[in-house]
Amino acid sequence: MKRTRQAIQFGFLALVLIGVFALKANCERWCPFGGVEALYTYATDGDMLCSLGTSNFFLLGGVLLMTLLLRRAFCGYVCPIGTISEWLHALGRRLRMRDVRVSHATDRGLSLLKYVLLVIVLWLTWRAGELIFRGFDPCYALIGRHGEDITYWAYVVSGVIVVASLVIMLPFCRWFCPFAAVLNPVSRFALTRVRRNEEVCRDCTACAKKCPMAIPVDRLASVDVARCTSCMSCIDACPQSDAGAISWGPSRGWGLRWSQAGLIAVVLACLAGATAASYVFPIPSYVRTHGTPPEQVAAVELRIGDVRCRGRANLLLYFLERDDIFEIPGYFKVEAWPDPEVADVRVTYDPAQADATTIKQAITEPYYDAVADYWRMSPFSIEGYDPLALESDAVLPPFPDTR
Repeated sequence: MKRTRQAIQFGFLALVLIGVFALKANCERWCPFGGVEALYTYATDGDMLCSLGTSNFFLLGGVLLMTLLLRRAFCGYVCPIGTISEWLHALGRRLRMRDVRVSHATDRGLSLLKYVLLVIVLWLTWRAGELIFRGFDPCYALIGRHGEDITYWAYVVSGVIVVASLVIMLPFCRWFCPFAAVLNPVSRFALTRVRRNEEVCRDCTACAKKCPMAIPVDRLASVDVARCTSCMSCIDACPQSDAGAISWGPSRGWGLRWSQAGLIAVVLACLAGATAASYVFPIPSYVRTHGTPPEQVAAVELRIGDVRCRGRANLLLYFLERDDIFEIPGYFKVEAWPDPEVADVRVTYDPAQADATTIKQAITEPYYDAVADYWRMSPFSIEGYDPLALESDAVLPPFPDTR
């Protein structure tokens, strides 16, 4: 079981590293905790925090479903920080470094810190409208390609976790991870759990000693502790596991003993399903409405360059809300999927007052702000549309004389 889990951990870690450093992908859009951070802003303002996308919501949903079924299996099989921390602890044991163990009471007290940290992170993020935790996030230090937006604090936190992991098993995952605080309430009601048969168990305590989350498995008939990652280290360690002293399966028992292969299949199905759903049912990460919707509407689908984040989407809205000769009369709604290269944008409008050409002109034509006495050139380009080739009788206001 241990080697199988390590192979799965290695596979997911390799996938992340290849995506970040070889494919130059934006892995922040596939972080489930990003869905937690962005939820309030999207629900209230209709847009995502910069660098995130609605794919974060799909992955969050997939991980929550996984947790409801398998407890915190995401932490034990998928999370790169958990994998690295666990491997570092194994390295520390090989180097014969002294293993630091804390008392059960201390462990429980420290476990509350992740809830405090979650509240702080979410409050600061929602107040600032930015990913405040990114500057301290050890995971972002791993997936951020070490760009200029990574603060030295992220490396300090990462360094502390590395050193602590050599002598303490999973210190960040057990005590400080804010995403663990999100998963724990769901994990407590999970379908599956480790069960111990007290009639067969010899009370050797081997299961508790091997538990990476320091759960006293030897004192529980059913491990309903929320932080269990279903890693099955306790089952591996039990000398009587074949006799049924300890097993993993449905919480109600049903006389079933499920295999690790079934667990891995569910993990892969939840993640693959969430990823596929994000493509099959794309949700715009930026939504703005102007005016009152008429009885009948039309829509134009556009591919626009330089709409790479929420800030650029706001600039796009600025051009659409212009009040000069290229003004869009009446109602319109903007739905955008910002992208570093070319973004998909859908503009819904009142066909009785505007058309697709009106929309394209508003996006690409220079905008003269009469109040500020200032010309703003549009940075946006639309695939398949050339403003210079368009025959129009519209006449721009004269450029102000700046001599």
